[in-house]
Amino acid sequence: MAEGLLPVGSEAPVFTAKTTDGERISLPDFRGTQSVLLMFYPMDDTPGCTRQMCLARDEGARYTEAGVARFGVNPGNLESHTEFRDKYSLDFPLIVDDNAEIASAYGVLGGQGVSRATYLIDRDGRIAYAQPGTHGADEVLGALGG
Repeated sequence: MAEGLLPVGSEAPVFTAKTTDGERISLPDFRGTQSVLLMFYPMDDTPGCTRQMCLARDEGARYTEAGVARFGVNPGNLESHTEFRDKYSLDFPLIVDDNAEIASAYGVLGGQGVSRATYLIDRDGRIAYAQPGTHGADEVLGALGG
């Protein structure tokens, strides 16, 4: 069981990490310009994780229209993430969560590893949506109030 999701309205924990795009991203880089969708998932290329990431891929245009940058987050290595991204033509980066530090900061790390969870961080760096599991664009984007 995960530690417990962070409450909506709270300041999102800041992180910097490497992605499958070969870049390092930092949460503050998005402040004032884009909201950020973080999709935590247990493992690359498993049935549930594949459904979760493919849903975000298939609904990508909706997120783009709403100004939301999408990221899958998992402690897997860069090679595994890249193979997973390429196999399913994911059109967003996967974050390499070294030592599960991001998962821990967001309350999704437990005794069995990373739990599946969906977070939406608004342009002000606050958590607008936090739920365990996989959730579609209608529900997630509704948290932005339009």
